[in-house]
Amino acid sequence: MPAHETFYEVMRRHGVTRRSFLKFCSLTAAGLGLGPEFAGKIAHALETKPRTPVVWLHGLECTCCTESFIRSGNPLAGDVVLSMISLDYDDTIMAAAGHQAEEILEQTIEKYDGQFILACEGNPPLNEDGMYCIQAGRPYVEKLRHMADHCKAIIAWGSCASWGCVQAARPNPTQATPIHKVILDKPVIKVPGCPPIAEVMTGVITYMLAFDRLPPLDRQGRPQMFYGQRLHDKCYRRPHFDAGQFVEKFDDEGARKGYCLYKVGCKGPTTYNACSTIEWNGGLSWPVKSGHGCLGCAEDNFWDKGSFYSPVTNLGVTGNVESTADTIGGTLAAAAAIGVAAHAAASVVAKATGKKKTQPREEVSNG
Repeated sequence: MPAHETFYEVMRRHGVTRRSFLKFCSLTAAGLGLGPEFAGKIAHALETKPRTPVVWLHGLECTCCTESFIRSGNPLAGDVVLSMISLDYDDTIMAAAGHQAEEILEQTIEKYDGQFILACEGNPPLNEDGMYCIQAGRPYVEKLRHMADHCKAIIAWGSCASWGCVQAARPNPTQATPIHKVILDKPVIKVPGCPPIAEVMTGVITYMLAFDRLPPLDRQGRPQMFYGQRLHDKCYRRPHFDAGQFVEKFDDEGARKGYCLYKVGCKGPTTYNACSTIEWNGGLSWPVKSGHGCLGCAEDNFWDKGSFYSPVTNLGVTGNVESTADTIGGTLAAAAAIGVAAHAAASVVAKATGKKKTQPREEVSNG
């Protein structure tokens, strides 16, 4: 395989037609929240740029990020995505093992020093000098620091790498630590979620490779294109929240009518992610659509914030208002009632005023 092979050449080799390639570029631009004019820029970049090497490391984790990634429906297919990014090392899915696999890391540093992307799934434990996660005879944290010294940028896949997740939950005996608190001298793009949405993961990769820069990040280091809005703001159950219509317990009448799941623990109002827009399983569904509240898995420390089935209190929803679901629902319902009454009163006034204004015209016309 030529070292200078481009993304487009790989796609053609996999049987992807020119038409499908351009459709992919258009869908990618749309998925990244970019205008249609960027589809051509993405196409040009993928046609001309050589594949960028990616080293994918695994610390303390359950492999759910990899499981999500290889099921992406857009880009086109898992094998094309893996070819696009020139995945040089991933001890979960690569064929090599043992010394042969570890030699690839040093070969990547030798050939692409300062040019490759380091993708990290899971986090390093720091207690006992990192001895709770040993890979190839040494602590994972050493392997992480060694590869980070030579990479271009780091992607922290999932809530484990981004925030610590369940491994870092109290009392955290292994001192599991998120990537950005261990690697301080390289840019870290956090892509949280347990796991992240497949299309979010491939979208971040595609943006970095197509534009040769980091995606715009929020103040917590997450790509704004996918983590810029609360789930609550795009949830199809939001009108029920505004109307004060809530599921009180699972399988009650409110649940059957599709009411808001806030009272049974939905963390959508405090969670920033793309679940309610991109959805899961190729856009088929997402937890709230399936009848279960959001756990807030994309947010920091979500595991230690109390029961998944208890509602968030002191919730700012409209302006600076902070209240509970009962107060919010009641207030909004009352406001709606006042609005209806005001509209009715205004209509009466308008009709009366209209009659008064038309009377002189009638007199003049009859005069």
